[in-house]
Amino acid sequence: MVTETFAKSFADTWAAAWNAHNLDAILSHYSDNFTIETPMAAKLLAGNEGVVHGKEAVREYWQIGLQRIPDLHFEILDVLTGINSLTIYYINTATGRKSAESLFFNDTGKIHRAFVMYS
Repeated sequence: MVTETFAKSFADTWAAAWNAHNLDAILSHYSDNFTIETPMAAKLLAGNEGVVHGKEAVREYWQIGLQRIPDLHFEILDVLTGINSLTIYYINTATGRKSAESLFFNDTGKIHRAFVMYS
């Protein structure tokens, strides 16, 4: 079970990596076979229906996002806990857009699946 203390600490570390635009630090939280489902991938990747598989493919996708929003900055609004998961509710202060990312952890403590929703 993900505790509130772990969830808050993780979310702060996760947001700090994003705010530093440090892809290696961001990706350190994810498994090699990580999958993300997000409407943004459908917008940014030609021929993609919103699902990106594998850490290297996700790296390429996120690199595009960081290039398109060079002043990206996440401010955490709330963190919710689940059994082997947590949801980070945040605002990208560069765009004013609110998002929720539900992150699911594997047995080694790495994120293996994520779902992202936008306002």
